[in-house]
Amino acid sequence: MSTENDVEDRITRITRKGQVTIPKVLREEFGLEEGDQLLWQKGEEGITVRKTTRSAGRGMLVDDEVSEERREEMAEEMETEIREKRRTDWQPE
Repeated sequence: MSTENDVEDRITRITRKGQVTIPKVLREEFGLEEGDQLLWQKGEEGITVRKTTRSAGRGMLVDDEVSEERREEMAEEMETEIREKRRTDWQPE
């Protein structure tokens, strides 16, 4: 059952720069973390927003059975590999 406070806890304002803060209760409920991507869609009833990335191992194609801990390890390994490749392959123009 929804109360008036529930609604007030979910109201935000748009800043001059067009930014909004996602209420903490919603970030926690939907597992939203820094770096996650959100898709804004226009619909008949207004704007809808949905998460498009997973926090751990964003964008990785791995089995659902892979633990969050292992996903984090895999993501860190990939990040290190990508950074090293960029460092060694990058050539100034």
